[in-house]
Amino acid sequence: MFKHPSVLSILLALSITSLSFAQTPLFIPDTLSGTVFNLTAQVSTKVFYTGFNTPTYGYNGNFLGPTLIIKKGDSITLNVKNNLPAATTVHWHGFHVAPENDGGPHQIIVPTATWSPSFKMLNDASTFWYHPHGEGKTEIQISRGLAGMIIVRDSTEATYALPRRYGIDDFPLIVQSRAFDILNQIATATHEDSVIMVNGTMDPYLQVPKQVVRLRLLNASADRSYYFGLSDSSNFYLIGTDGGLLAQPYTTKRVRLSTGERAEILVDFSADSVGQQKYLMSYASELDHGIIGADSVGTSTILIAEGYYDNPLNGADFNILRFDVIAATPNPITSIPTAFAPIAAIPTASATVTRSLRFFPDTVLSGNQGYVDGPFFINDEEFHMDSINQVVYLNDIEIWSIINHTMVAHPFHIHDILFTVVDINGIAPPPEHSGWKDVMLVKPNDTLRFITQFKTFADHFVPYMYHCHLLHHEDEGMMGTFLVIDSTLNSITDFSISNTVLTFPNPATDNVEILSSKHILNSVALYNTFGQKLDYQIINNYTAKLNVRNYPAGIYLLYINTPKGNISKKIIISN
Repeated sequence: MFKHPSVLSILLALSITSLSFAQTPLFIPDTLSGTVFNLTAQVSTKVFYTGFNTPTYGYNGNFLGPTLIIKKGDSITLNVKNNLPAATTVHWHGFHVAPENDGGPHQIIVPTATWSPSFKMLNDASTFWYHPHGEGKTEIQISRGLAGMIIVRDSTEATYALPRRYGIDDFPLIVQSRAFDILNQIATATHEDSVIMVNGTMDPYLQVPKQVVRLRLLNASADRSYYFGLSDSSNFYLIGTDGGLLAQPYTTKRVRLSTGERAEILVDFSADSVGQQKYLMSYASELDHGIIGADSVGTSTILIAEGYYDNPLNGADFNILRFDVIAATPNPITSIPTAFAPIAAIPTASATVTRSLRFFPDTVLSGNQGYVDGPFFINDEEFHMDSINQVVYLNDIEIWSIINHTMVAHPFHIHDILFTVVDINGIAPPPEHSGWKDVMLVKPNDTLRFITQFKTFADHFVPYMYHCHLLHHEDEGMMGTFLVIDSTLNSITDFSISNTVLTFPNPATDNVEILSSKHILNSVALYNTFGQKLDYQIINNYTAKLNVRNYPAGIYLLYINTPKGNISKKIIISN
């Protein structure tokens, strides 16, 4: 069942057919390396269509950002300056870092401010990325251009004969789909994303040497999944997923990536002639129903939002990037490694905790249409900045079941940790999902189980996030928080007395009052989400008052000491 074309799709088609496209050399982002990285989020423009300046955002440029190259074990500082007209955040997607360095919606960077997280790089060699993660602002800021790739290198990966000369035989490929309106401005919250770009380049080509090359694939689209393959149906070799190398290269003709996922593949061009051309394609006609990008989502009577069935990319096979074969480089890689280090998967028998997250539609507001269009919730809970949805304990090994009760596939992402898939609907995962992951697509009516350990970092006040990585789903509230608690510390938050201390009003504009119904307040301290102490008072009473009128709007933390233990409260200042 199809809907009539929308106004936007008609105008988009007229805009596209009125222009003739020429192949454009693929833009390769600059790199930053070392231990100090300076990024500025800024407003700019970019010419996607001749004669039109499209408003964009970028890091250190007009669209996207530089590729950060980081060595495992280095202690690094990332200085992020916000020159946007609105608040932003920067999430280091896939990094194992303390929650205050994670860049979730609690680490707000207001306009003109600079956020400078510092931490030791603990991740193994792999491909990661950075992007905004603000409450309700993720889709518009990523769509306008705020995203960049991160390459982590380590001594183990360096021992393998792999291509790693950036821009020569090791190429970053940030794949995104976009919708443009009749004014050639980027449109969001639409299924009419019929323009494909790689590294911000429309209709791109890449000169590849006649040898083995490494392609670092990142799906940075708002909601579209891709089923990558080569136009001549030749094999390639999947060597790594979100968290690092597989145990051995996996020979395949296809690899599916949902939003937020990464894959590293090797393509052997040695047998191709100089001047030969082939394409990296998405074989969307082979995607399972219910995945955004497939030929259908929903049923004949319950259809996804207007514009989906007008989009010529959905369910079709289309080109993403043209390869032009050129002469081999000096000292080329000409063979495929046979094996890498084994995946140290956690035995399921060692799990001490199991928990379930269920995806549900909001059928109260949307009726049956909610099963396809949403909004969607996790365990019937909508995201709130001041709520904690899960509490886990440091070093615990847990199995999580992710259960999808909707008609659309959701890519589930969890911050801080990597996981391995135990099974999908009770069946062991295929080879392409056997490595370390931080995003996994959960199809309609599927149950995904993964195992992980919550290591290294604990914080009793600042949470991590888990969420659907379809950006408009995330922005609409399909997200939750979890705290990692170290139960061995004497100064941990005492949850049994937390409910005896009230803070009001919340949100606050002038003053925050603190009232204890049971225990004397020894002291209170106010912190921002950067960990900076803003106020400290010795109380020795059952009540206290803090003046907050001079603080910018945002999330703040109250640390309260009582004779029975320490507790914390989140407050919102809405000045």
